[in-house]
Amino acid sequence: MDYFSSDFKLGILGGGQLGKMMLYETRKWDIYTKVLDSSSEAPSRISCNEFVQGSLLDYETVYNFGKDVDVLTIEIENVNLDALEKLEEEGVKVYPQPKALRIIQNKAKQKLFYVDHEIPTADFQRFAYLSEIEDSIANGGLKLPFVWKVAQFGYDGQGVKIVRSLDDLKGLPAGECITETMIPFKNELAVIVSRNSKGEIKTYPVVEMEFHPEANQVEYVICPARIDKKVAENARSLALKVAEKIGLTGLLAVEMFQTIDDKILVNEVAPRPHNSGHYSIESSYTNQFEQHIRSILGLPLGNTDSKVAGVMVNLVGEEGYTGDVVYKNIEEILAMEGVTPHIYGKAQTRPFRKMGHVTIVNNDLAKARSIAQKVKETIQVISK
Repeated sequence: MDYFSSDFKLGILGGGQLGKMMLYETRKWDIYTKVLDSSSEAPSRISCNEFVQGSLLDYETVYNFGKDVDVLTIEIENVNLDALEKLEEEGVKVYPQPKALRIIQNKAKQKLFYVDHEIPTADFQRFAYLSEIEDSIANGGLKLPFVWKVAQFGYDGQGVKIVRSLDDLKGLPAGECITETMIPFKNELAVIVSRNSKGEIKTYPVVEMEFHPEANQVEYVICPARIDKKVAENARSLALKVAEKIGLTGLLAVEMFQTIDDKILVNEVAPRPHNSGHYSIESSYTNQFEQHIRSILGLPLGNTDSKVAGVMVNLVGEEGYTGDVVYKNIEEILAMEGVTPHIYGKAQTRPFRKMGHVTIVNNDLAKARSIAQKVKETIQVISK
Protein backbone atom coordinates (compact mmCIF):
# COMPACT_ATOMS: atom_id res chain seq x y z
CA MET A 1 0.00 0.00 0.00
CA ASP A 2 1.15 3.53 -0.74
CA TYR A 3 1.08 5.51 2.52
CA PHE A 4 2.83 8.68 1.42
CA SER A 5 1.01 11.62 -0.24
CA SER A 6 -1.84 9.22 -1.03
CA ASP A 7 -5.47 8.41 -0.16
CA PHE A 8 -4.35 6.20 2.74
CA LYS A 9 -5.89 7.27 6.05
CA LEU A 10 -4.44 6.57 9.50
CA GLY A 11 -6.81 6.81 12.47
CA ILE A 12 -5.51 7.60 15.96
CA LEU A 13 -7.59 7.10 19.11
CA GLY A 14 -6.50 9.77 21.57
CA GLY A 15 -5.33 13.31 20.92
CA GLY A 16 -3.04 13.99 23.86
CA GLN A 17 0.67 14.74 23.84
CA LEU A 18 1.60 11.25 22.62
CA GLY A 19 -0.68 11.68 19.64
CA LYS A 20 0.74 15.14 19.00
CA MET A 21 4.29 13.80 18.90
CA MET A 22 3.17 10.89 16.71
CA LEU A 23 1.76 13.45 14.28
CA TYR A 24 5.18 15.11 13.96
CA GLU A 25 6.20 11.94 12.15
CA THR A 26 3.10 11.55 9.97
CA ARG A 27 3.45 15.17 8.85
CA LYS A 28 7.10 14.52 8.02
CA TRP A 29 5.98 11.73 5.70
CA ASP A 30 2.74 13.37 4.49
CA ILE A 31 0.52 10.60 5.85
CA TYR A 32 -3.16 11.57 6.14
CA THR A 33 -4.42 11.37 9.73
CA LYS A 34 -7.72 11.41 11.57
CA VAL A 35 -7.81 11.81 15.37
CA LEU A 36 -10.53 11.15 17.97
CA ASP A 37 -10.44 12.76 21.41
CA SER A 38 -13.00 13.79 24.01
CA SER A 39 -11.58 17.30 24.44
CA SER A 40 -11.99 20.17 22.00
CA GLU A 41 -8.65 21.43 23.33
CA ALA A 42 -6.71 18.20 22.66
CA PRO A 43 -3.06 18.91 21.77
CA SER A 44 -3.33 16.85 18.55
CA ARG A 45 -6.18 18.90 17.10
CA ILE A 46 -3.85 21.35 15.33
CA SER A 47 -1.62 18.73 13.68
CA CYS A 48 -4.00 16.19 12.12
CA ASN A 49 -5.94 16.35 8.85
CA GLU A 50 -9.25 15.55 10.54
CA PHE A 51 -10.22 15.99 14.20
CA VAL A 52 -13.32 14.37 15.71
CA GLN A 53 -14.51 15.13 19.23
CA GLY A 54 -16.04 12.21 21.10
CA SER A 55 -15.58 9.59 23.82
CA LEU A 56 -12.93 6.93 23.37
CA LEU A 57 -15.00 4.60 25.56
CA ASP A 58 -18.28 4.89 23.63
CA TYR A 59 -18.90 1.98 21.25
CA GLU A 60 -20.76 3.88 18.53
CA THR A 61 -18.32 6.79 18.57
CA VAL A 62 -15.24 4.60 18.20
CA TYR A 63 -16.90 2.29 15.66
CA ASN A 64 -18.13 5.11 13.43
CA PHE A 65 -14.76 6.88 13.69
CA GLY A 66 -12.86 3.80 12.58
CA LYS A 67 -15.06 2.72 9.65
CA ASP A 68 -13.36 4.96 7.08
CA VAL A 69 -9.70 4.56 8.07
CA ASP A 70 -7.26 2.00 6.67
CA VAL A 71 -5.22 1.49 9.84
CA LEU A 72 -6.34 2.38 13.36
CA THR A 73 -3.94 2.88 16.25
CA ILE A 74 -3.98 4.33 19.77
CA GLU A 75 -2.09 6.78 21.93
CA ILE A 76 -3.91 5.65 25.09
CA GLU A 77 -5.09 2.14 25.94
CA ASN A 78 -8.33 3.18 27.67
CA VAL A 79 -10.55 2.75 24.61
CA ASN A 80 -13.67 0.74 23.72
CA LEU A 81 -12.38 -2.69 22.75
CA ASP A 82 -15.74 -4.07 21.56
CA ALA A 83 -15.74 -1.44 18.83
CA LEU A 84 -12.14 -2.25 17.89
CA GLU A 85 -12.93 -5.95 17.64
CA LYS A 86 -15.90 -5.21 15.37
CA LEU A 87 -13.77 -2.98 13.14
CA GLU A 88 -11.10 -5.67 12.97
CA GLU A 89 -13.74 -8.23 11.92
CA GLU A 90 -14.81 -5.86 9.14
CA GLY A 91 -11.30 -5.57 7.74
CA VAL A 92 -9.84 -2.49 9.41
CA LYS A 93 -6.26 -3.10 10.51
CA VAL A 94 -6.17 -2.33 14.23
CA TYR A 95 -2.75 -2.02 15.87
CA PRO A 96 -2.09 -2.86 18.62
CA GLN A 97 -4.53 -5.71 18.27
CA PRO A 98 -7.65 -5.71 20.50
CA LYS A 99 -6.71 -9.18 21.76
CA ALA A 100 -3.50 -7.76 23.23
CA LEU A 101 -5.31 -4.74 24.65
CA ARG A 102 -7.74 -7.07 26.46
CA ILE A 103 -4.79 -8.40 28.45
CA ILE A 104 -3.17 -5.04 29.09
CA GLN A 105 -6.22 -2.91 29.94
CA ASN A 106 -6.89 -4.86 33.13
CA LYS A 107 -3.99 -5.14 35.55
CA ALA A 108 -5.33 -8.35 37.09
CA LYS A 109 -5.45 -10.04 33.66
CA GLN A 110 -2.01 -8.61 32.92
CA LYS A 111 -0.54 -10.16 36.08
CA LEU A 112 -2.20 -13.52 35.40
CA PHE A 113 -0.73 -13.41 31.88
CA TYR A 114 2.76 -13.05 33.36
CA VAL A 115 2.20 -16.02 35.66
CA ASP A 116 0.81 -18.18 32.85
CA HIS A 117 3.85 -17.42 30.66
CA GLU A 118 6.47 -17.73 33.42
CA ILE A 119 7.37 -14.05 33.25
CA PRO A 120 8.85 -12.96 36.61
CA THR A 121 6.72 -10.38 38.41
CA ALA A 122 5.90 -9.33 41.98
CA ASP A 123 3.58 -11.63 43.96
CA PHE A 124 0.00 -10.37 43.89
CA GLN A 125 -3.57 -10.99 44.98
CA ARG A 126 -6.75 -10.15 43.08
CA PHE A 127 -9.84 -8.69 44.76
CA ALA A 128 -13.30 -8.10 43.33
CA TYR A 129 -14.03 -5.37 45.88
CA LEU A 130 -11.93 -3.09 48.06
CA SER A 131 -13.76 -4.34 51.17
CA GLU A 132 -12.24 -7.79 50.61
CA ILE A 133 -8.79 -6.33 51.27
CA GLU A 134 -9.77 -5.32 54.80
CA ASP A 135 -11.14 -8.82 55.41
CA SER A 136 -7.93 -10.38 54.09
CA ILE A 137 -5.79 -8.21 56.37
CA ALA A 138 -7.97 -9.10 59.37
CA ASN A 139 -7.70 -12.83 58.57
CA GLY A 140 -3.94 -12.73 58.06
CA GLY A 141 -4.10 -13.42 54.33
CA LEU A 142 -2.57 -10.08 53.43
CA LYS A 143 0.18 -8.24 55.28
CA LEU A 144 0.97 -4.56 55.36
CA PRO A 145 2.58 -2.75 53.64
CA PHE A 146 1.64 -3.51 50.04
CA VAL A 147 0.99 -1.76 46.73
CA TRP A 148 -2.67 -1.28 45.78
CA LYS A 149 -3.60 -0.89 42.09
CA VAL A 150 -6.98 -0.36 40.49
CA ALA A 151 -7.56 -3.19 38.01
CA GLN A 152 -9.18 -1.28 35.15
CA PHE A 153 -8.11 1.96 33.48
CA GLY A 154 -5.27 2.98 35.78
CA TYR A 155 -3.02 5.34 33.84
CA ASP A 156 0.11 7.43 34.28
CA GLY A 157 0.52 6.94 38.02
CA GLN A 158 -3.22 7.19 38.71
CA GLY A 159 -4.81 4.25 40.49
CA VAL A 160 -1.65 3.24 42.38
CA LYS A 161 -1.03 3.68 46.10
CA ILE A 162 1.31 2.29 48.75
CA VAL A 163 -0.85 1.06 51.63
CA ARG A 164 0.91 1.10 55.00
CA SER A 165 -2.20 1.14 57.24
CA LEU A 166 -5.95 0.60 56.99
CA ASP A 167 -6.39 4.37 56.87
CA ASP A 168 -4.62 4.40 53.49
CA LEU A 169 -7.53 2.45 52.01
CA LYS A 170 -9.99 5.26 52.71
CA GLY A 171 -11.22 7.02 49.61
CA LEU A 172 -9.97 4.38 47.16
CA PRO A 173 -12.34 3.08 44.44
CA ALA A 174 -14.54 0.24 45.71
CA GLY A 175 -14.25 -2.05 42.68
CA GLU A 176 -11.83 -4.62 41.29
CA CYS A 177 -8.20 -4.19 42.28
CA ILE A 178 -4.97 -6.02 42.94
CA THR A 179 -2.40 -5.85 45.70
CA GLU A 180 1.29 -6.48 45.13
CA THR A 181 4.09 -7.37 47.48
CA MET A 182 6.44 -4.42 47.90
CA ILE A 183 9.72 -5.19 46.15
CA PRO A 184 13.04 -3.96 47.58
CA PHE A 185 14.68 -2.69 44.41
CA LYS A 186 17.77 -0.86 43.24
CA ASN A 187 16.29 0.69 40.13
CA GLU A 188 13.11 1.08 38.13
CA LEU A 189 13.92 0.32 34.51
CA ALA A 190 12.09 0.30 31.18
CA VAL A 191 12.64 -1.15 27.73
CA ILE A 192 10.63 -0.19 24.66
CA VAL A 193 10.10 -3.00 22.18
CA SER A 194 8.99 -2.34 18.61
CA ARG A 195 7.38 -5.04 16.48
CA ASN A 196 6.08 -4.45 12.97
CA SER A 197 3.19 -6.18 11.21
CA LYS A 198 5.65 -8.47 9.42
CA GLY A 199 7.10 -9.77 12.71
CA GLU A 200 10.38 -7.81 12.72
CA ILE A 201 11.23 -6.90 16.32
CA LYS A 202 13.76 -4.60 18.00
CA THR A 203 14.43 -3.20 21.46
CA TYR A 204 15.61 0.22 22.55
CA PRO A 205 18.37 0.53 25.17
CA VAL A 206 17.40 0.06 28.81
CA VAL A 207 16.47 3.31 30.53
CA GLU A 208 16.51 4.15 34.21
CA MET A 209 13.55 6.00 35.73
CA GLU A 210 13.47 8.23 38.79
CA PHE A 211 9.99 8.84 40.22
CA HIS A 212 8.32 11.66 42.14
CA PRO A 213 7.54 10.23 45.61
CA GLU A 214 4.06 11.78 45.89
CA ALA A 215 2.64 11.82 42.36
CA ASN A 216 4.04 8.40 41.34
CA GLN A 217 5.11 9.99 38.05
CA VAL A 218 8.46 9.74 36.33
CA GLU A 219 10.64 12.79 37.03
CA TYR A 220 13.76 11.73 35.12
CA VAL A 221 14.45 9.15 32.42
CA ILE A 222 18.14 8.34 31.92
CA CYS A 223 19.52 6.60 28.83
CA PRO A 224 21.50 4.46 28.96
CA ALA A 225 20.61 3.12 32.40
CA ARG A 226 23.53 3.20 34.82
CA ILE A 227 23.52 -0.56 35.38
CA ASP A 228 25.77 -3.54 34.78
CA LYS A 229 25.90 -4.79 31.18
CA LYS A 230 24.62 -8.24 32.19
CA VAL A 231 21.62 -6.73 33.98
CA ALA A 232 20.85 -4.64 30.88
CA GLU A 233 21.03 -7.72 28.66
CA ASN A 234 18.66 -9.58 30.97
CA ALA A 235 16.21 -6.67 30.93
CA ARG A 236 16.16 -6.45 27.13
CA SER A 237 15.77 -10.23 26.85
CA LEU A 238 12.84 -10.24 29.28
CA ALA A 239 11.17 -7.33 27.46
CA LEU A 240 11.47 -9.25 24.19
CA LYS A 241 9.86 -12.29 25.79
CA VAL A 242 6.92 -10.21 27.04
CA ALA A 243 6.40 -8.62 23.62
CA GLU A 244 6.62 -11.93 21.79
CA LYS A 245 4.13 -13.62 24.14
CA ILE A 246 1.63 -10.75 23.91
CA GLY A 247 2.18 -10.62 20.16
CA LEU A 248 1.09 -7.07 19.49
CA THR A 249 2.08 -4.90 16.54
CA GLY A 250 3.41 -1.46 17.47
CA LEU A 251 5.35 -0.40 20.55
CA LEU A 252 5.35 -2.07 23.95
CA ALA A 253 6.93 -0.24 26.88
CA VAL A 254 7.93 -2.75 29.54
CA GLU A 255 8.48 -1.30 33.02
CA MET A 256 10.64 -3.40 35.33
CA PHE A 257 12.27 -3.56 38.74
CA GLN A 258 15.93 -4.38 39.27
CA THR A 259 15.91 -6.09 42.65
CA ILE A 260 18.58 -5.88 45.33
CA ASP A 261 20.06 -9.17 44.05
CA ASP A 262 19.93 -7.99 40.40
CA LYS A 263 16.93 -10.01 39.31
CA ILE A 264 14.55 -8.39 36.81
CA LEU A 265 10.81 -8.38 37.52
CA VAL A 266 8.17 -7.02 35.16
CA ASN A 267 6.02 -4.35 36.76
CA GLU A 268 3.58 -3.47 33.98
CA VAL A 269 3.41 -2.65 30.29
CA ALA A 270 1.99 0.05 28.02
CA PRO A 271 1.06 -0.78 24.38
CA ARG A 272 2.03 2.56 22.82
CA PRO A 273 4.71 5.24 22.77
CA HIS A 274 5.67 5.94 26.36
CA ASN A 275 7.06 8.62 28.63
CA SER A 276 10.19 6.51 29.10
CA GLY A 277 10.94 6.88 25.39
CA HIS A 278 10.67 10.66 24.97
CA TYR A 279 14.45 11.02 25.21
CA SER A 280 14.63 9.27 21.82
CA ILE A 281 13.38 12.33 19.93
CA GLU A 282 16.75 14.02 20.35
CA SER A 283 18.94 11.11 21.41
CA SER A 284 18.15 8.18 19.10
CA TYR A 285 18.67 7.45 15.42
CA THR A 286 14.97 6.56 15.21
CA ASN A 287 12.67 8.11 17.79
CA GLN A 288 9.88 6.04 19.34
CA PHE A 289 7.08 7.86 17.50
CA GLU A 290 8.56 7.25 14.07
CA GLN A 291 9.20 3.65 15.10
CA HIS A 292 5.56 3.24 16.08
CA ILE A 293 4.45 4.49 12.66
CA ARG A 294 6.95 2.17 10.95
CA SER A 295 5.66 -0.74 13.06
CA ILE A 296 1.94 -0.37 12.40
CA LEU A 297 2.45 0.23 8.67
CA GLY A 298 4.69 -2.81 8.22
CA LEU A 299 7.68 -0.67 7.25
CA PRO A 300 11.28 -1.68 8.06
CA LEU A 301 12.12 -0.84 11.67
CA GLY A 302 14.67 1.92 12.26
CA ASN A 303 17.92 1.88 14.20
CA THR A 304 17.13 1.98 17.94
CA ASP A 305 20.67 2.87 19.05
CA SER A 306 21.39 6.20 20.71
CA LYS A 307 23.52 8.81 18.98
CA VAL A 308 24.28 10.47 22.31
CA ALA A 309 23.40 10.05 25.98
CA GLY A 310 20.02 11.52 26.89
CA VAL A 311 18.11 12.52 30.02
CA MET A 312 14.45 13.47 29.99
CA VAL A 313 12.83 15.70 32.63
CA ASN A 314 9.05 15.80 32.90
CA LEU A 315 7.43 19.22 33.21
CA VAL A 316 4.43 18.94 35.51
CA GLY A 317 2.22 21.53 37.12
CA GLU A 318 3.56 22.90 40.40
CA GLU A 319 1.57 22.31 43.57
CA GLY A 320 -0.60 25.27 44.49
CA TYR A 321 -1.17 26.46 40.92
CA THR A 322 -4.27 25.98 38.78
CA GLY A 323 -5.28 28.00 35.74
CA ASP A 324 -3.73 29.53 32.60
CA VAL A 325 -0.23 28.11 32.32
CA VAL A 326 3.05 30.03 32.53
CA TYR A 327 6.45 28.38 31.93
CA LYS A 328 8.53 30.42 34.34
CA ASN A 329 12.27 30.66 33.53
CA ILE A 330 12.00 28.77 30.23
CA GLU A 331 14.44 31.26 28.67
CA GLU A 332 17.04 30.30 31.28
CA ILE A 333 16.92 26.60 30.46
CA LEU A 334 17.13 27.37 26.73
CA ALA A 335 20.54 28.88 27.44
CA MET A 336 21.80 25.58 28.88
CA GLU A 337 23.87 23.16 26.80
CA GLY A 338 21.98 20.44 24.92
CA VAL A 339 18.53 21.38 26.23
CA THR A 340 15.34 21.01 24.17
CA PRO A 341 11.93 21.75 25.74
CA HIS A 342 8.73 20.18 24.41
CA ILE A 343 5.51 22.00 25.32
CA TYR A 344 2.41 19.86 24.91
CA GLY A 345 -0.13 22.59 24.21
CA LYS A 346 -2.33 22.31 27.30
CA ALA A 347 -3.65 25.77 28.15
CA GLN A 348 -4.56 24.94 31.75
CA THR A 349 -2.19 23.71 34.44
CA ARG A 350 -2.98 21.96 37.71
CA PRO A 351 -0.80 20.17 40.29
CA PHE A 352 1.18 17.28 38.76
CA ARG A 353 -0.48 17.57 35.34
CA LYS A 354 1.98 16.65 32.57
CA MET A 355 2.51 19.85 30.60
CA GLY A 356 5.69 19.05 28.70
CA HIS A 357 9.14 17.55 28.95
CA VAL A 358 12.74 18.63 28.44
CA THR A 359 15.44 16.50 26.85
CA ILE A 360 19.11 17.03 27.69
CA VAL A 361 21.71 15.41 25.43
CA ASN A 362 25.44 15.21 25.98
CA ASN A 363 28.31 12.87 25.13
CA ASP A 364 28.87 12.58 28.90
CA LEU A 365 25.90 10.98 30.67
CA ALA A 366 26.94 12.35 34.07
CA LYS A 367 27.02 15.87 32.66
CA ALA A 368 23.60 15.39 31.03
CA ARG A 369 22.17 14.28 34.39
CA SER A 370 23.74 17.29 36.11
CA ILE A 371 22.24 19.70 33.59
CA ALA A 372 18.89 17.92 33.95
CA GLN A 373 18.98 18.65 37.66
CA LYS A 374 19.57 22.34 36.93
CA VAL A 375 16.66 22.31 34.48
CA LYS A 376 14.40 20.76 37.10
CA GLU A 377 15.41 23.35 39.68
CA THR A 378 15.04 26.29 37.29
CA ILE A 379 11.86 25.94 35.25
CA GLN A 380 8.46 26.11 36.98
CA VAL A 381 5.06 25.31 35.52
CA ILE A 382 2.77 27.78 37.26
CA SER A 383 -0.38 29.78 36.52
CA LYS A 384 -0.98 33.46 35.85
